[in-house]
Amino acid sequence: MPSAFIWHPEDHTWTRESHLARFMAKHGIATLAEMRRRSVADTAWFWDAAMRDMGVEWFTPYTQVRDDSRGFPWTGWFLGGEVNVTHNCVDRHVRDGHGGETALFYEADSGRAEEARRVTFAELSSLVDRCAGALRAAGVGAGDSVGLYAPMQVPTVVVLFAAMKIGARFVPIFCGYGEEALRERLASCEAKILFACGMLHRRGKATDTGAIARAAVAKLPSLTRIVWTDTAEWDAFLNSGAPVAMAEHTSAEEPCLIIYTSGTTGRPKGTVHTQAGCMAQMGKELRYAMNAQPGEPFFWVTDIGWMMGPWEIIGCLLYRTPIVLLDGAPNYPTGDRLWQICEKLGVVTLGCSPTLIRLLMREHGGRGPRGHDLSRLRALASTGEMWDEASYLWYFENVGGRRCPVINISGGTEILGCHVSVTPLDTLKPCSLGGPGLGMDADVFTDEGQPAPPGTMGHLVCKQPAPSMTKSFLNDDARYLETYFSRFPGVWYHGDWAKVDEDGQWFLFGRTDDTMKIAGKRVGPGEVEGALTAHPAVSEAAVIGVPDEIKGTALVCFVVLKHGAVATEADLVARVAHELGKPLAPKRVHAVAALPKTRSGKIVRAAILRVYLGQPAGDLTSIDNPAAFELISALGGK
Repeated sequence: MPSAFIWHPEDHTWTRESHLARFMAKHGIATLAEMRRRSVADTAWFWDAAMRDMGVEWFTPYTQVRDDSRGFPWTGWFLGGEVNVTHNCVDRHVRDGHGGETALFYEADSGRAEEARRVTFAELSSLVDRCAGALRAAGVGAGDSVGLYAPMQVPTVVVLFAAMKIGARFVPIFCGYGEEALRERLASCEAKILFACGMLHRRGKATDTGAIARAAVAKLPSLTRIVWTDTAEWDAFLNSGAPVAMAEHTSAEEPCLIIYTSGTTGRPKGTVHTQAGCMAQMGKELRYAMNAQPGEPFFWVTDIGWMMGPWEIIGCLLYRTPIVLLDGAPNYPTGDRLWQICEKLGVVTLGCSPTLIRLLMREHGGRGPRGHDLSRLRALASTGEMWDEASYLWYFENVGGRRCPVINISGGTEILGCHVSVTPLDTLKPCSLGGPGLGMDADVFTDEGQPAPPGTMGHLVCKQPAPSMTKSFLNDDARYLETYFSRFPGVWYHGDWAKVDEDGQWFLFGRTDDTMKIAGKRVGPGEVEGALTAHPAVSEAAVIGVPDEIKGTALVCFVVLKHGAVATEADLVARVAHELGKPLAPKRVHAVAALPKTRSGKIVRAAILRVYLGQPAGDLTSIDNPAAFELISALGGK
């Protein structure tokens, strides 16, 4: 566990002028620790105060902040209130004279300047109004589902806001999914219309996503139409109805967003999020964690099918914070593409997953952004998986110049935000997640359901509801209750290992269902992977547990070495034994070219285990690089 503090907020003037610092001063709160305590001591007070501070506009004010009379799983929020996401993120900005400000920057896969685009709030508003009118003309109304199978392009943002403007439900789906995965999700939400791109361009190569979409919808009775967002049909569709100027007065608890989990094991879960819940959680995190400001470009490298896509779009535009849409790879057509974009657009906040940083560390011998002016960067950000210290420090030192905090957050699609979160006022150690997110009554429990002592690993839980928590799973109440409320009754069980150290810093260690017991000792793969990536030759690692006659379970590790680096298996086995103890020495350590991951960058350990043991891999539609399984299969049993 790292012990040295590397970021001190008091050394930076902007932290004292942050949204969070002002909110605390307004309410007479002297310390961040007190702020966290106050936010959960009375969650109704906090969420009401936060929504007011965020400036969310209501058509009809709510009369009750929170109603948990039916129990934690069925808590209602902002009762009696009527509100609309699109009104708050687009319409009112134009009304208030900000139409000429930039809302979106678009960067195409090709990297060519002539394909880049800047969209103002006035332009976005016009497109949204026309799309909303066309949706209504096509028979889409309040409560209907609108599917999207396209990358981070301008029409993607337009469809999101158009659907929400008329009270429909926006359903983003990874545009890399195959036919069956797409069909399953569209059928589950009974989508009435699908917006799809006909050709997906990645690294200069085209994929016929149109053929996949056509095959997927062939037998869906609910779906009446496909609209191709990258052809002339898009413009024709926008002209097919009367523009909608006034946003629907939707109730606070009206669902507006359905996001499916990755579905790497079992059938995908449809998480359901509301108009007010979206703005409450996204708005809170962009304001108090990311310190989003009007006019300051915000760039999170993400896909719309991952929670961070809608999170970024809604959370940023709520505050007139322009966002960067990258429709392509961050290291194409050149290895420094990401840094070029940041320099050109003057990006202030940059969000990258640990997997992406490990990839960029290997580009050009690890030179990173040297030669590019990133002086406007104020904050780095990350989520999605566990950090290793070497990659975290590379991000902090080489990208942020040791002057930008890593606003590391962790939660999930199910809560549309984070349980734990760094803020600008946190003092930080490497890999830290700061502490509980504001308004999130997070804790670390032992197996017996008691608070775990400092320095002890336990289960990440949340003891009170929050406005953005999924409204059950779509059409599956029983699975929702079983997933989150069966382990510790009346408490949200999130399924992550967590630890709070003696200094109060929070750390996560991967999913609890990945845990292994080796020679009687319980260990999460993240601990072993951290020991491996601490070796100077290792870029990233994945660990599985295989049957073993002596230990019951033995560790088998897969590592990706840095470009030109060399490490023997004996060296790596010894590294783990030294870091974690001889009983946890791996049985094998295999060097591979790449690790299989989902499109959101998560390593699929369960599928790696199955393939290594000679079993079918299972559903691979969410896997970004299925070819990586071939070498793992060949290594099985060796």
